[in-house]
Amino acid sequence: MASAQPGVHALKLQPPSVSHTLRNGSNFIKWDEDLSTVTPVTLHVDPHGFYLYWTDQNKETELLDLTLVKDVRTGRSTKTPKEAKLRELLDVGNLVGRLENRMVTVVTASDLVNVNQLNFIASQEDEAKVWCEELFSLSSNLLSHNLNRDHALLKQVERGCWKLTHCLRHVKKMWLCPVYIRQGDSIKLEDFTLEVYRSFLDFLCPRTELNNIFKQGGDDGTLSVDQMTEFINNKQRDPRLNEILYPPLRPVQTNALMERYQHDQAQLKHGVISLQAFSTYLSSEENGVIPPEKLDQSEDMSFPLSHYFINSSHNTYLTAGQLAGSSSVEMYRQVLLAGCRCVELDVWKGRTAEEEPVITHGFTMTSEICFKEVIEAIAECAFKTSPFPVILSFENHVDSLKQQAKMAEYCQSIFGEALLIDPLDKYPLESGVPLPSPQELMGKILIKNKKSHKPSNNTDTKRLTDQPANQSNDPVSPSNNTGEMEAESEEDDDDEDDDGKKVSGDGSAEREAVATEEMSTLVNYVQPTKFNSFEASKKAARCYHMSSFVETKALEHLTKSPVEFVEYNKSQLSRIYPKGTRVDSSNFMPQLFWNAGCQLVALNYQTIDLSTQLNLFMFEYNGRSGYRLKPEFMRRPDKHFDPFTENTVDGIVANTLSVKVISGQFLTERRVGVYVEVEMFGLPADTRRKALKTKTSQNNNAINPVWDEEPIVFKKVILPTLASLRIAAFEEGGKFIGHRIIPVSAIRPGYRYIGLRNEKNQSLILPAVFVYIVVKDYVPDTFADVIEALSNPIRYVNLLEQRSKQLAALTLDDVEEDTQTEVDAAKPAAKSEDLVLSVLIDVPVCSIENLQQSKVYQKDQRRQFKELKELVRRHQKKTSELLRDFNNKYKKMARQCSKSRYTHIRCN
Repeated sequence: MASAQPGVHALKLQPPSVSHTLRNGSNFIKWDEDLSTVTPVTLHVDPHGFYLYWTDQNKETELLDLTLVKDVRTGRSTKTPKEAKLRELLDVGNLVGRLENRMVTVVTASDLVNVNQLNFIASQEDEAKVWCEELFSLSSNLLSHNLNRDHALLKQVERGCWKLTHCLRHVKKMWLCPVYIRQGDSIKLEDFTLEVYRSFLDFLCPRTELNNIFKQGGDDGTLSVDQMTEFINNKQRDPRLNEILYPPLRPVQTNALMERYQHDQAQLKHGVISLQAFSTYLSSEENGVIPPEKLDQSEDMSFPLSHYFINSSHNTYLTAGQLAGSSSVEMYRQVLLAGCRCVELDVWKGRTAEEEPVITHGFTMTSEICFKEVIEAIAECAFKTSPFPVILSFENHVDSLKQQAKMAEYCQSIFGEALLIDPLDKYPLESGVPLPSPQELMGKILIKNKKSHKPSNNTDTKRLTDQPANQSNDPVSPSNNTGEMEAESEEDDDDEDDDGKKVSGDGSAEREAVATEEMSTLVNYVQPTKFNSFEASKKAARCYHMSSFVETKALEHLTKSPVEFVEYNKSQLSRIYPKGTRVDSSNFMPQLFWNAGCQLVALNYQTIDLSTQLNLFMFEYNGRSGYRLKPEFMRRPDKHFDPFTENTVDGIVANTLSVKVISGQFLTERRVGVYVEVEMFGLPADTRRKALKTKTSQNNNAINPVWDEEPIVFKKVILPTLASLRIAAFEEGGKFIGHRIIPVSAIRPGYRYIGLRNEKNQSLILPAVFVYIVVKDYVPDTFADVIEALSNPIRYVNLLEQRSKQLAALTLDDVEEDTQTEVDAAKPAAKSEDLVLSVLIDVPVCSIENLQQSKVYQKDQRRQFKELKELVRRHQKKTSELLRDFNNKYKKMARQCSKSRYTHIRCN
């Protein structure tokens, strides 16, 4: 879906669907180059799309969690055997098609650096293509990475059936439940269903907290239709939703809902739901903490590029620190597959006989990789995860005419039509013209490279040479000298002097090469320029100009000129990158610069720290497109926003959010105490870190700990659309177990299971935290009484009467007080029904005919006809003015065109 408009979102995201081909299985040959072995296997996928299985001739089966699969490749991008003997073994038999086209390479990784490959060969090319496409579709399904509690248990059952050897002692070990089971007790695999597993868990780990919640809403161990309706509308429904677009549940809808979860027909006949069915409902897809439409691509993609946060990477090629370690072509594939839309290429002159440009971190001991191979990798994976535009951030240090020409030629020949060379007709590179939208740039690759302008003398051209590859104008080679290590090789346009010489974070200097004409022609909407001031940028109004800021300089601008920084980012792109002293490839908090509307907040993806995880969670939504639409007031020219505000923002309803941590589920297999920490990221006024957590669970219970504590309250969340809630579980010694980061604007209130993820952002199957979340509009304390009166008028009237009596006791004489007491005692107690009727007003029934005869109706009708007539007149007048203005401008342009053509003819 290219674009989504406001209103009720039509969900496009679908659960995994496994075809008959993958369910029934296909015969492949599995080969391992390290062992030089080939093994015939049968590949198949379970009906739910959780696991890939392969079974060899000895009936031994292995499985792979499909959420660990990052890519599935066939054709040229696959890994083919290097040994001739192994290739001969794989080419035997009546196999149809070229070897590389029959290859299926399954790429797995627990993070973006440690990548493994499983290699299979099909008997036919078509078969390899089907498996490649469908496996990638299953592995990249967003619902598979965001399982509700019900599907998480189902996934564990599927895994259990693979591990199970018909003996419950293995079940006991797998589920980590220390319970005595007699040796010899057994169960058939076909009988081990999700319902049996639920009963098994309920027996081993009773849920007393669920029982207490159930008792609050029902009597006699059941909930009626009306009670269930009240529970869903009062506890589970989001009060921030529009009641017209998302009306509260009606009893008839509740009854249909109960039929899905209540399997006891006798109870269903009586219109009640049991505790077990209630528990199943809470863990179902109806109650996921994130609504599926938030995961789906649901945001409007038709605004200018500058109106979006864009998923960005810094020094993409590095796999470890900034000073030493390996560079990798595979990192570009992994980062793009993770949804990144802006990658960085630090290009240097190659010094081999082939004179091929290379990518490396200059003046460090990091290894070099081939520029051409990187371009090929980008072409392969640029649009597999997202169809929206990719920005290549070039840092060009190639001081060779020949090698820069090669760079341009590789980009054009490998990217082909995907490379955007000429600006779109609707968006010329002129002052005041906005950037095109992601929707209009779908499937396009944009180049960010310093664009040279024709010099008036030969000063700049002296920087480029056409000398042999083993010579260099640079005093220091980027790869063979570490005495003048450059802490940061990013072009910091803000730190450049007039000569183009850049001063880095540690004081060393370098000169970036002047772009040749071939490279300059590839640059259009992302032209890096030296930043002078916000005022100068606003006056020039060149939206296609962008600037890069090191985090320290960006923080300085944010501190000194926060409103101006936000205004700048409404029309122009800004790229923020880590400071040069982060040699360990650590990251700054991206939230700092999202608050200012900075689009390209570039992080070191090889380090999966909290900053990177916050970034990954941020861009997991909107279909993992790599683009997130900024809040409206960060886009509109008539709105001004201060990121440091402590007051509510005009047009934005602040929220009050509370989180009651109720219990944990299978948090860790170790017998230790555990606790849960709750944090908030957002504007400085909204952010709260490390201060809010539960007590450590008692009796070293980490399987099903229960906390009976007060809710953790965030009284005032000024900007919910930029705020995120983090819920993390730890062992008592502080060891991290898992966490989840959820946007406040997307979180569902009510009783929810929150599935956790590990330190590498991989979903954990069983560990979860059960919470009760309340989200409501923020009300200042001064208006609390007014809101209370509006929400509960009867209670408010009674409170006023009580206060009046208390005041009367201080002002009346004793005789009057005694008399009044006797009179009050003689009066019968008011019934609750009378109190209700006392605040209600009877509205007489009136027919439509009577309304039409009403003078008020007729008067209003005449007024509306008059207003409509005036509106039509104004519309016609405005249309005439616009047509006249258009004709004048057209004639003026025609005259200018004729004059220009005449001048051109005379000059020739």
